[in-house]
This record gives sequence, C-alpha cells and structure tokens, in this order.
Amino acid sequence: MMIDYSTSRALRTDEFVDVLRRSTLAERRPVDDPECIAAMLANADLTVTAWKGERLVGVARSVTDFSYCCYLSDLAVDAHFQGQGIGRELIRQTRALLGPKCKLILLAAPNAASYYPHIGLEKHPSAWVLYEDRGIKGRT
Repeated sequence: MMIDYSTSRALRTDEFVDVLRRSTLAERRPVDDPECIAAMLANADLTVTAWKGERLVGVARSVTDFSYCCYLSDLAVDAHFQGQGIGRELIRQTRALLGPKCKLILLAAPNAASYYPHIGLEKHPSAWVLYEDRGIKGRT
C-alpha cells in the first residue's frame, strides 16, 4: 500500500500524539497536555500529513507567513516507516505551498540532526530560544 499525503485531511489530537510517540518526538512535546496539543493543531498555519490507509504515519506542522519564513515546528515520522522518504516528501510538500522566497526553518531533534544535511538543509550558526519559564532580563 502506498503513502497518501494530505493538507486537508482532518487530524485528531489523539492521532497526532500517537505519531509523535511512534516517532520519538514525544520526548520533546507536551503529549500529556491535551489542551496544548489541541492548540498546536488549531493554530498551525500549514499541516501536511502522511497516511498508510487510515493510519497516520507522518506529519509536518508549520507556523508561517507563507512569504518570508516558515517554522517547521514538528516533523514526525513513525519509526517503522523511517528511511522510506516520508520525511523528505513532507518537507517537499510543505515547501511547495510556500512562496518562492520563503525560508524553511526548523530546530533539529538531537537524534535527527544528521538527517537534515543529508536532504539539503543547511545548518544555521545561531538560534535563540526564550523558554516559557524564563523572563526577559534587563531593565524594563
């Protein structure tokens, strides 16, 4: 059976959490916070999914303006389906829906860092994160 890709197929929160767990991305996502997961899906600007029959086997969830930048927040592929080009196709389909000058940006999971250069992404020398439990330092 072949893999079907979609940008319009409804994605339930339980399906999303399940594929996050099967991809190991759940280690870095709030899978035990259903409200946060629901908001993540509801507020994404672009979601591309990969299905084998009725089973979700991959997802690319992005926040974007479609013109200047696209943050590919989640790229998850079921571990049993990795190595078949699903992640590459999810990125390709995401990229195809963006404007011609739009940059695709992502933060690599530690175990996936070697994958991205292999498919053509370039490492950027700086990325900065302000975690939710920390405030801005300095004078107000």
